[in-house]
Amino acid sequence: MTKTFMAIDQNGFCFPDLGKHPRKELMERLGSKHCSKMFVDTKDGKTYHCGYVIGRLWLTLFEVSSFRKEVS
Repeated sequence: MTKTFMAIDQNGFCFPDLGKHPRKELMERLGSKHCSKMFVDTKDGKTYHCGYVIGRLWLTLFEVSSFRKEVS
């Protein structure tokens, strides 16, 4: 199964099915040529890349995985 991604902006709007290259696809969908990385700091002092800022949108990126649970 290949990785797929989705993004959610600060207003709750969802961008599903971003495929293998989420930054490229988001920029194409939004008609932008520039973006910045978005980061989050944790209480333990670590910093993580969590998405992108494209225009006025702050987009948090998520990796989508299949939910499969064996039933006995």
